[in-house]
Amino acid sequence: MALNNQAAWFHKTNEKLQIGPAEVGKPGAGEILIKNHAVAIAPVDWKIQDGAFPLTGLPRVLGNDVAGEIVEVGENVSGFSKGQRVLGHAIGLVTGRPEQGAFQNFTVVPAIAVSPIPDKLSYEEASVLPLAISTAADGLFHKDKLGLATPGHKEENSGKAILIWGGSSSVGTAAIQLAVAAGLKVFATASKKNFELVKELGASEVFDHASPSVVGDLTAALQKYTLAGAYDAIGSRDSQLNSAQVLVQLGGGTLAVVIPPIADIPATVNAKAVFALAILLQDKEVGEAIYRDFLPAALESGQIKPAPKAEVVGHGLEYIQPAIDALRPGVSAKKLVVTL
Repeated sequence: MALNNQAAWFHKTNEKLQIGPAEVGKPGAGEILIKNHAVAIAPVDWKIQDGAFPLTGLPRVLGNDVAGEIVEVGENVSGFSKGQRVLGHAIGLVTGRPEQGAFQNFTVVPAIAVSPIPDKLSYEEASVLPLAISTAADGLFHKDKLGLATPGHKEENSGKAILIWGGSSSVGTAAIQLAVAAGLKVFATASKKNFELVKELGASEVFDHASPSVVGDLTAALQKYTLAGAYDAIGSRDSQLNSAQVLVQLGGGTLAVVIPPIADIPATVNAKAVFALAILLQDKEVGEAIYRDFLPAALESGQIKPAPKAEVVGHGLEYIQPAIDALRPGVSAKKLVVTL
């Protein structure tokens, strides 16, 4: 039976997405075609729509996070089969290929960015993970960023500690869990209302990001440990400067930031911008270590939990634009999801 596809198309900056027909992509070598059951919304989606990141080759299909079932497997792909439940990180934002965007019924995803999900994990829950996992992993494990050893399934103790600023954000929750799995002691910041969530994910200590003494408090706590560096999962000017100042007071170090770092980072801090797709398109060893070697068993065992909590905005492509609009002013400790 022929497959019919619809997509939420991005035609022009400052215009709403338009639902319309789209071709069903054919997975090539190393690719998988997924029937999407849930997609998640990320800040980059509204930022693109508002013109912060201009795109060429319009119209485009936006979106990064998908969860669904495999329809077809391309050549040179092993370990996956038709009907399998999976999550995937769509890469259309970089390639410009419409069939590789998330906001549609069917998406072609590179196999390196796909992980099986256990039956106990709903599609809605699974869809909150891919972009956050990739973003966190690039900053933590890429050799040119923090360069940590990739995570394992046994409890390890590296003897090192890490600062994660923004622990209750999508990227922060993923970074905490991956860092803990890599054997690090995690010191995180969050709003007081999200302390419990951050601790449940494995942070050893949590500090109020809004406290006037947060830099001093973090410095005092971290000086007892060998510091692996810091990860700024927020990327604001204040979060970058505060994270950097902690590093300065501890002798300097590397700071991974989810956006290009500001110009006035102190000289003793080596600030590196994170690019989620780098581990899927360039430093593929990290991508394989995460999505192939670590994530499937970690999801099955509960070592990696879907966080923050999925909040379903509605069912159907027509709810993607309202979800983007709802995310624009910001949300706390949740990720907006649309089911399909």
